Amino acid sequence: MPKNTLKRIHVNQHVIRRNIKNKDESAHEPCIGVEVAGEHKEYYHRIKIDGPCEIITSINKPLRCGARVWIETEAEIIPIE
Repeated sequence: MPKNTLKRIHVNQHVIRRNIKNKDESAHEPCIGVEVAGEHKEYYHRIKIDGPCEIITSINKPLRCGARVWIETEAEIIPIE
């Protein structure tokens, strides 16, 4: 993912709940959502943030997706498989 573009990273609790119900770990859905510049979102099981980042809590003003805690960064995001 590109550098110098704002990215927001959060954990999707709905996906986690579905994964808990599904005992087959090989069928678990990725739950780490990475939104790039407010446009598209991709999901991963594991990522690396290659640079500085900020963790934000906003209880009274969540993101559109409902996240109240997320990470913001302009650093490169590297998916790890």
